[in-house]
Amino acid sequence: MRANQWTERKKTHRNITSFQVIILGFFSVIMIGSLLLMLPVATQDGAGANFQDAVFTATSAVCVTGLVVRDTATYWSVFGQGVILLLIQIGGMGVVTVAVAIVAISGRKIGLMQRSIMQESISAHHVGGIVRMTRFILKTSIVIELTGAVLLMPVFCKDFGFAKGIWYSVFHAISAFCNAGFDLIGIREPFSSLTSYTTNPIVNGTVMALIVIGGIGFLTWEDIKNQKWHWKKYRMQSKVILSVTAGLIIVPAAWLFFCEFKDMPLSERVLSSLFQSVTMRTAGFNTVDLTMLSETGLMAMIVLMLIGGSPGSTAGGMKTTTAAVMCSNAWAVFRKKESAHFYGRRVPEEAVQIAATVFMMYVVLSLSGGMAISYIEDIPLLSALFETSSAIGTVGLSLGMTLKLGGISRVILIGLMFFGRVGGLTLIFAAVSERKINVSELPQEKITVG
Repeated sequence: MRANQWTERKKTHRNITSFQVIILGFFSVIMIGSLLLMLPVATQDGAGANFQDAVFTATSAVCVTGLVVRDTATYWSVFGQGVILLLIQIGGMGVVTVAVAIVAISGRKIGLMQRSIMQESISAHHVGGIVRMTRFILKTSIVIELTGAVLLMPVFCKDFGFAKGIWYSVFHAISAFCNAGFDLIGIREPFSSLTSYTTNPIVNGTVMALIVIGGIGFLTWEDIKNQKWHWKKYRMQSKVILSVTAGLIIVPAAWLFFCEFKDMPLSERVLSSLFQSVTMRTAGFNTVDLTMLSETGLMAMIVLMLIGGSPGSTAGGMKTTTAAVMCSNAWAVFRKKESAHFYGRRVPEEAVQIAATVFMMYVVLSLSGGMAISYIEDIPLLSALFETSSAIGTVGLSLGMTLKLGGISRVILIGLMFFGRVGGLTLIFAAVSERKINVSELPQEKITVG
């Protein structure tokens, strides 16, 4: 009997897929973080956070979103802020990446199962070189975050004192690189983000650089490291990511400059346009009051938030490559070409199907979540869509509605944040662990579309 039970457990263990491990990893970290945030030492009043606030904050931190129901600077103690920062770091680099790094540091051998999970976690194309890639991610993250902290220190040490200035520099550098959007400037005015540094070029430039570097992905940075400035030698994916990222920064910045921030002084106008263009896709910081934007501007931000960052990065969203593949496929249809392509390379049909599926999931979930929150809370649909798009895109920008939402609406946002960070396909493949191979196909019949 015992032998049969052992066999069953072994069989069940073997049936756990890498996608299920990734989901369980994120869920476990969120639960542990929630428990830590509920401790009396985690809040400044010594009472500890209630379960709902703790779960919401932990989910937002691990999923590197930045939506908050409590001001990070004034509600959480240094211990609580430290827990949040640790959750951001784990969520940004990836739960699996951190776990594999710990195993490697301890000297234990990393098996094929762990390598396969790591491959899915960072969206790598193959298993080979995964351990080396893990070391590269760790070294790159530490160097970039420390550099960002050093650049921010002169400003924050001057404004908040030496010790607090160092802490603020480290916190914001990690939060920016991980595209999390959590800030501690609420000590001046709660939930103010970086609005007090609208005209500061050091803060604006450093935070923007960290956001972009974290958002283009570690695979792209490895390509840049290996190929240097030889553009033609880059992988097609790296070329697409860099091109689309540049376009999604320049075009929205120009639109904000000429259409939204017309009443600002020139220097402030330039910085504000660039900063909001960079942060609106995934980071969650803001240097201007977003409620001053027109409805057209808010709708454009919703679209950009849904796109998010790039594969294998610290950012969420449906990804720049997904949007690029969808656009290329549409262009191919317009030109009556057989397939989508970039830089002389054809995109596999499977990639087009996945892109269409991911796009549909993000749009449907964002719309349905927004409609549900609008109905439950009796708020304008555009405002509700802004919150849900920010959640599923793991952006963290808000029009101030998150603080006013009830329990059910917050649960919806928690679900969207988790979906946005883990990824829709990961959840689907985790639920459907085995792919059925059909030995025969159904008869084909034409259907008119469009």
